[in-house]
Amino acid sequence: MLQGTTVAIVTPFQNGTIDEQALRDLVAFHIAKGTNAILPCGTTGESPTLSHDEHDRVIEICIEAAQGKVPILAGTGSNSTAEAIRLTKHAADAGADAALVVTPYYNKPMQEGLYRHFKAVADAVDIPIILYNIPGRCSRNIDPETMARLAGDCKNIIGVKEAAGSLDQMQTIKAICPKDFLLLSGDDALTLPLLSIGGHGVISVIANFIPQDVNAMINAFQQGDIRQAQDRHYKMLPLVKMLFCETNPAPLKEAMEMLGLCKADLRLPMCRISEEHRNLLRRALENYGLTTETKG
Repeated sequence: MLQGTTVAIVTPFQNGTIDEQALRDLVAFHIAKGTNAILPCGTTGESPTLSHDEHDRVIEICIEAAQGKVPILAGTGSNSTAEAIRLTKHAADAGADAALVVTPYYNKPMQEGLYRHFKAVADAVDIPIILYNIPGRCSRNIDPETMARLAGDCKNIIGVKEAAGSLDQMQTIKAICPKDFLLLSGDDALTLPLLSIGGHGVISVIANFIPQDVNAMINAFQQGDIRQAQDRHYKMLPLVKMLFCETNPAPLKEAMEMLGLCKADLRLPMCRISEEHRNLLRRALENYGLTTETKG
């Protein structure tokens, strides 16, 4: 269900509120382009600045707009276990196909605390759970041994979005977790290396505007056309790097405005990127072969 390309979809804003029509249009765009699954309310969806009501609404909109044509993987994590359970239950009740649950941030729990947190969330719902390991934002790494323990004890913990940036850790996860445990890249630059060690796909930032190209790279690899997969990887790499010239999703939203997909509006404390980076980003988009609008 979640193999291939899952897009970590942005949350469009206009005049400080969620632009519901723009979000519906983005879901339609991904269905048309063949995106394998959609993740609302992840890091890229600016979940930290959404109220709980808005968080619930964004997930509901994506489910409504998808009409069952593409799976919805709802971001439902929190640094509070009770809040994570509440958010995950809502997503399940709303019809989400699975939930992405991030490492509890700021609290710095021990591995036993992480185990108990994720198990409590998994025990509260029937839908599949994907762990989200991103120590650069959460200050804690989910050790592979903890993932293996969770996968063994919780039948609905089925995989991990791995964004620690370590191929060594990815290999350990692959080696000690169940064979059907999904290993998904949380970093577009590492999708192809992850596939080469037996990974299953990516939860992607760049797929917000070129999902068909991310899919084509993955499909080429899976069909044994390694040269084509490498060519596509290296073509995307400079653009991937530009999307992180400042903190995600600020450069991404700028790119999407340049491409006419949605406005670049963010919520504080996130703000728009510098003029220098804006110019470099536009050049990277055009060098890739994309046509940008003159505004912004």
